[in-house]
Amino acid sequence: MTAASWPAPFAATPLDATVTIPASKSLTNRYLVLAALAAGPSRLRAPLQSRDSDLMVGALRALGSGIEEVPGTGSVPDLAVTPIPAGHAVHTAVDCGLAGTVMRFVPPIAALLRGAVAFDGDPAARVRPMAPVLAALRGLGVRVEGGTDGFMPFTVHGTGTVAGGHVAIDAGGSSQFISALLLAAARFEGGLHLEHTGTSVPSIDHISMTVKVLRSLGVRVDDSTPNHWIVEPGPITAFDVQLEQDLSNAGPFLAAALATRGTVRIPHWPADTTQVGDKWRTILPQLGATVTLEDGVLTVTGGPQILGAELSDTSELAPSVAALCALASTPSRLRGIAHLRGHETDRLAALVAEINALGGDAVETEDGLIINPAPLHGGLFHSYEDHRMATAGAIIGLAVPGVEVENIATTAKTMPDFPHMWADMLAQTAAVGTAGRG
Repeated sequence: MTAASWPAPFAATPLDATVTIPASKSLTNRYLVLAALAAGPSRLRAPLQSRDSDLMVGALRALGSGIEEVPGTGSVPDLAVTPIPAGHAVHTAVDCGLAGTVMRFVPPIAALLRGAVAFDGDPAARVRPMAPVLAALRGLGVRVEGGTDGFMPFTVHGTGTVAGGHVAIDAGGSSQFISALLLAAARFEGGLHLEHTGTSVPSIDHISMTVKVLRSLGVRVDDSTPNHWIVEPGPITAFDVQLEQDLSNAGPFLAAALATRGTVRIPHWPADTTQVGDKWRTILPQLGATVTLEDGVLTVTGGPQILGAELSDTSELAPSVAALCALASTPSRLRGIAHLRGHETDRLAALVAEINALGGDAVETEDGLIINPAPLHGGLFHSYEDHRMATAGAIIGLAVPGVEVENIATTAKTMPDFPHMWADMLAQTAAVGTAGRG
């Protein structure tokens, strides 16, 4: 075992556990952005505490928003947010870390201020695409220094206002390019008519989430024409909101039920949500699981074997899905996930490399993966500083003895307590043995 590796726990018996998941990163960071632009003070109740959300808090504080922790009703403090003052002048730098929501959502806000805001992040963030956001800002008359190659670092020079109007971009690389512009659009003088010129937009559920949140705060958004979003200028209503748990982060724990042929329950599952993680309810049955949602508790029970499947646009869920497919008894094909090459790492190449290094049979295609059954063995599963790669390794480790995950601490990006949560899930099972399953 290397110093930076984590021995992934092997489950010798089927799991029987109940797991509570922290708040949604996607919702936490969207509400933080909107609170910084709102017409008055807002409150986020039980938000996510993670590296990505901490980076967003730091970025918005640097731009002039007041964000303070205040006691909440649970173990996680609430966040009280005062908006950035009108006409605020800044000369500051924003550390984006490896957070896509920070590097993409915050520059349009900086454009609304007076002064220069420099953006940079982790070395791996410097290869995450930014071109559509930067091109859109330039198209709206905002001066952006640097970033001509479409990557960080760059500096936004704001004049205190953005005229708005029509702008066209190709958002085929990430739905975040569209959400970034929509979140700030109501504060543009003329609003925004955003047009997507590419063939398709990945993770459309995340755009639906952005639109729903905007509408809930009084922003008028017309998305009735495909690939067009029209946002009217106007105030963003201050709010007091309870954050949903992160359904994408529930994925590794739900996958554990299939990997161990056991049962895992997630309480407080929302009946109505825009989170992409709600797709677990339709994905897991195709892999052989029984899935029920009763009284707000999602229960997943693994079948006698994991079945391969053909699945489309699994988005950020794909690493966990691929881990299960690597354990499946029949072939699988994942389509519509080419955009994962531009995430925290090139997730398609990374998944192929790590599954095959453990004896698997995975092949990269133009828009996804083909994974065939193969006997897996222990070994080091690299995380590539990508939280979802790390949890994929943990899933495989449940069913394959001797798997070690490099840098499990990278899960702190969205789940700072993941190793403890994983261990607690296993500890809930009454009988723990060392023999393999038949």
